[in-house]
Amino acid sequence: MKIRLEYVWLDGYQPEPNLRSKVKIVDYESIKNSLALGVSKLPMWNFDGSSTKQAETGDSDRLLKPVRMYTSKVFPVELKTIYVLCEVLNPDGTPNKTNTRSKLNEEQEDLWLGFEQEYFIREEINGSILGHKRNILKGQGEYYCGVGHNVVGREFVEKHTDMCLEYGIDITGTNAEVALGQWEYQVFSKGKLKGGDDLWMSRYFLFKISEEYGYHIELHPKPLTHGEWNGSGLHTNFSTETMREGENYMTLWEREEYFKAIFSSFESRHLEHIKNYGSQNDLRLTGEYETQSIDKFSWGISDRGASIRVPQSTAEHWTGYLEDRRPGSNADPYKIVYQIMESIKNAVAIYKIKLKMNFDGDGSEHMDKFTGVIPNDELLSEYRNDDDYEMGDLMEGSKNNIEPQVGVDVVKEYLDSKENKVVNAMMNAKSV
Repeated sequence: MKIRLEYVWLDGYQPEPNLRSKVKIVDYESIKNSLALGVSKLPMWNFDGSSTKQAETGDSDRLLKPVRMYTSKVFPVELKTIYVLCEVLNPDGTPNKTNTRSKLNEEQEDLWLGFEQEYFIREEINGSILGHKRNILKGQGEYYCGVGHNVVGREFVEKHTDMCLEYGIDITGTNAEVALGQWEYQVFSKGKLKGGDDLWMSRYFLFKISEEYGYHIELHPKPLTHGEWNGSGLHTNFSTETMREGENYMTLWEREEYFKAIFSSFESRHLEHIKNYGSQNDLRLTGEYETQSIDKFSWGISDRGASIRVPQSTAEHWTGYLEDRRPGSNADPYKIVYQIMESIKNAVAIYKIKLKMNFDGDGSEHMDKFTGVIPNDELLSEYRNDDDYEMGDLMEGSKNNIEPQVGVDVVKEYLDSKENKVVNAMMNAKSV
């Protein structure tokens, strides 16, 4: 019995990579033990890197290292294709310079991510957006979560959903978006590596199924620049273990200060995030159509016009997840996750210093908890009421239209001027 191993990888094209694949035909009996032992036991393979902008012609062999496999839940497995997501390595085994996944290092399973992938469907490459050749095309509004004549492409969307679920990708929902021919699906994953892997593989399935229909999947963040149409984003929901479970060991004040440290860190690194959140995203992030301007940073409770949206369920007790609404639909999820984790590291430093300013000791009893990330249904549940904290106060504290202060020390930026003097003294004494 023969079986197909479909190796999938990212090429070296800029500003965003393309997905590539090639198929290895093997005897099922020769591979079934490796399948049982895990992806690391699958065979390495190679390809011509000079054809993918990952090598020069004179030294063109590049290696495919299997890092995750996707197998059908429909039996018998031996009659199905097994999809093998790979990293690209140089001949000496080091990561190729185009390998953005390798920069995330080891897996961190307490980091949970929820990507909201928006996209348009074109009739063909460079063709019209699906449904836009109608004699009368209404503006956006009726198409969002529509049915009947208000949607196009549903059969294709449902086929993609079925394939993702069959191969173990946790799609948590789909919906028609505000523009005709625009759709969205959501992918939930535990782990910074798995989050990026699942999103890339869900895109691969999207592109592969589009071949059957002759469609072109448009991931450009603003394909319709005429008229009043939304662009497409890759909203990224995230949380840390502390954000999720802080209620068990932190006071309400401590939890609020931890979230404020996150906002401060994200504001400080705003331009670094933007540089890694997809090309031509400036066409989408205009401050209109449910976006914040690309040159501003803001956070707001239940505010879809902010850079960071704070769900009301999170703000109620400062326990839950956040949504970064800045990434464009074409962004590399590995780059997104890397930037989020860098900003969270800075937030931990800010919060630790804040504890030093207010309490005896260094707050180290909390620091071992500050890892991780999460959006999922359990976070959307109602939390118990707290009589000492009013939602009105939260609304007043919500920050909007803040100019990013990139390059300012994240610690100094977060603390007020009086505390800055103490921080400077601590830093000079190398206590921080």
